[in-house]
Amino acid sequence: MAWRWGKRGWLVLASLFIMVAGCQQKEPLRIGFFAALSGRSADLGVGGRNGAMLAIEERNAAGGVKGRRVDLLVRDATQDPENARQMLSELLQQRVVAVIGPMVSSLAMVAAPLADAAQIPLVSPTVTASALSGRDDYFFRVIADTEVYAIRSAHYFAQKLNYTRAVVIYDLANLAYTESWLGHFRAEFSNWGGEMVAEQSFTSGVDVVFTPLVGELLATHPDFILIIANAVDAAQICQQIRKVSPTMPIAMSEWGSTERFIELAGSAAEQVYVAQFLDRNDASPRYLQFVQAYQQRFGQEPGFAGVAGYDAAQVLLAALEHQSSGESLKSVLLKLGAVQGVQQRFSFDRFGDSDRQTYLSVIRDGRYQTVE
Repeated sequence: MAWRWGKRGWLVLASLFIMVAGCQQKEPLRIGFFAALSGRSADLGVGGRNGAMLAIEERNAAGGVKGRRVDLLVRDATQDPENARQMLSELLQQRVVAVIGPMVSSLAMVAAPLADAAQIPLVSPTVTASALSGRDDYFFRVIADTEVYAIRSAHYFAQKLNYTRAVVIYDLANLAYTESWLGHFRAEFSNWGGEMVAEQSFTSGVDVVFTPLVGELLATHPDFILIIANAVDAAQICQQIRKVSPTMPIAMSEWGSTERFIELAGSAAEQVYVAQFLDRNDASPRYLQFVQAYQQRFGQEPGFAGVAGYDAAQVLLAALEHQSSGESLKSVLLKLGAVQGVQQRFSFDRFGDSDRQTYLSVIRDGRYQTVE
């Protein structure tokens, strides 16, 4: 029996075609995220992922970007550069418009060339190696490079605490970061009359024994020990230091300054100093609302990784909102201007680098307290 279509039937059919076409036009925007979500730097990766996820969930709840939902595609890069290449390649094959990550410099060094080749912005929440600064490429970062934090820390120990003899222990597994950080610290400390009297290095891994390394450093009778390592290793090093010298002043780079560090180090974390962009004593409504939302969603403190991950996603979402047809996302990011982050306004210079106000913090009673 033949179907007989009336005017009403054709209108219904036309409406269905319009609805299907509309759905096709509003295909979700895909943003990639890759970082070490397992291993000794997992706290950074998880924090960054959670912050990015929260920002995107909030945007989707408000209608998305120009009416389009935003999907976050997540990959675990572990701490292996080769795996990082593979994970980023997978994301690029998924036709992502941009990628958030990685969280450590060693992975960024291998990822940045892939992003350049694909002409896809790579926006890192926490990578700070100076080797990636001042380059006209597709790598962006939402915080300052190692020079800012190293100089602030060196100045505090040399000028505020009047220390002149420093020793350092640093991780070779993230050499792009640790070498950059140490170089800036050493130069600034020397400018104020200080001297690095001993240095020890190690390659992060479960089989590292820190006792002899710490013993050799303490044998030089330093004024303080500098640790440039991830949170897990930094916590173990601090515990070894406190066993031998309970009152030895300790400085730490911002890489290890997560909440996980305090949890693992316990009482050995007390009186550890660190320069970082996050002011955990901030009582502004914006910051407190963010912390509350993050805690409700993930059941933990955001720390600096969560804040930076949120800011990285926010700047990408703002650029996508401003992007016009035929305009590259890179050019939009570069001309976007200042964006309000969780705590600070920040913008990209012509190379995609950012700057932030830096605070000197010390751990007291199990919490990071801002000193200046």
